[in-house]
Amino acid sequence: MAITVGQKAPDFTLADAFRKPVTLSDFAGKKVVVFFYPGAFTAVCEKEMCTIRDAMADFDSGGVQVLGISVDAPAANKAFADKNGLKFPLLSDYTRYVSAQYCGLVNNFGGLIGLTTSNRAAYVIDGSGTVMFAWVSENPGIEPPYDEVKKALA
Repeated sequence: MAITVGQKAPDFTLADAFRKPVTLSDFAGKKVVVFFYPGAFTAVCEKEMCTIRDAMADFDSGGVQVLGISVDAPAANKAFADKNGLKFPLLSDYTRYVSAQYCGLVNNFGGLIGLTTSNRAAYVIDGSGTVMFAWVSENPGIEPPYDEVKKALA
C-alpha cells in the first residue's frame, strides 16, 4: 500500500550515483520532494527528470531538496544524470524495498518478463517528515502533476 498524505514518511538510506549513502532524515527541517521513476534512459523518465531539472531554480529558491529514486544501479543513475545535466541526487533502490514501501512496483515493465520497477510517484514531505502531497501513477507513461507538487510546496 502506498504512503499517503498525513503519514510520517518512512526513513530510508539509499546509494546516490556515486555510491554514497543518502538518508531522508538528514534533510529534517527542510521540505523534500521525492520523485520515483521507473527507469533511467526511458523516454518518459528522461522527460520527467529534465522537467524537474528545468524547474530547479524554483525548488532551490524555496529551500526544497529534490531526490529522484529508481531501481537502477548507481552507475546507470550516474550516466543518466551526466547525459541530462541532472544536479539533484538520483538514488538507487536496487533492492526495491523503498519503492515497494512508498509507491508499489510495476512487474514486467515495458512487457519485459521479470523486469520490476517502481511506480512513477511524487511525494512532498515537510520539515517534520510528514507527507504533505502524494501522487502515484497507475500508468508509468504519465508524468507527475508538476503544478500540484509546486502548489503543495507553497
